[in-house]
Amino acid sequence: MGLEFALAGLGLVILLLAGDVLVKGAVNLSLRLGIPALIVSLTIVAFGTSAPELLISIKSILDGVPGLALGNVVGSNTANVLLVLGIPAIISGLHAASDTRRSYVIMMIGTLLFIALAFAGPFTLWHGLILLSLLAYVLFDAARAANAHRAGANGAAPPPVAEEALEEADPDMPWWKIGLYLALGLVGLPLGADLLVDSSIAIASAYGVSETVIGLTLVAVGTSLPELATTVMAAIRNHADVALGNVIGSNMFNLLAIIGVSSLVGPIPVDPGILSFDIWVMLAASAVIAPFVFWRWSMGRGVGLLFTALYAGYITLLLH
Repeated sequence: MGLEFALAGLGLVILLLAGDVLVKGAVNLSLRLGIPALIVSLTIVAFGTSAPELLISIKSILDGVPGLALGNVVGSNTANVLLVLGIPAIISGLHAASDTRRSYVIMMIGTLLFIALAFAGPFTLWHGLILLSLLAYVLFDAARAANAHRAGANGAAPPPVAEEALEEADPDMPWWKIGLYLALGLVGLPLGADLLVDSSIAIASAYGVSETVIGLTLVAVGTSLPELATTVMAAIRNHADVALGNVIGSNMFNLLAIIGVSSLVGPIPVDPGILSFDIWVMLAASAVIAPFVFWRWSMGRGVGLLFTALYAGYITLLLH
């Protein structure tokens, strides 16, 4: 059992380092392309940090435990809001600076669509195609917004940006270095999560924890650690756009891409317990950040403590 604990620790270290370099790469990529960091966080960072969920979900279906895929996504989306935003808020507070309303509305539409399909479950090929269609729209909308931003910036004076206040902001950073940061982050995050989740499952199995509880708790938290690592680093470096945008983008990707792609691999049954409780906890967690999105409330330490306490209470209910 000592080896499993050592591998879990190694996975955590890799996650933290990969989260740091991914934020650096994403922020500097946005500077070089003239794209807001928010848009980059909704695509590259969000998709990169959701890679572990995709790998775990596909692997669970191929291994004959498809229920783990659904529990992983539902649990991860809950953890993304309450834990991934809660802990950084406790550390330094989160102060939203950009407009995430449109992305948030799309995320909520995706959440409601996911819930409707879950009640019409199991998730099959057709369910997956519906989810992937909405994902295609999200990507198209992000690309359109990026093009509009770049077109509007042509011939205009660059907007004032306090780049000196951002340690890793370097508008002249070489492309190879940006690519290296992104590659290390995108490779390191799933690698670290894989080490941590596999060793954690072995530890949990040794103590007789059920697969359903593992999917909703241990695997969900483990696969959310990339988002947590990235968001903590973003909060420390005062990148609220990356922090909030990463969570919104990751939740969209979890629901639309992970379940969408996984449904193409094989049918995903919907556990009655998830329908009666966990899916509503996920919806409530998604809805609770609405004031911070629409009115740009700051997430201070009090909010962070509340979010973290709510998540701890949810986990306690699952374990009893």
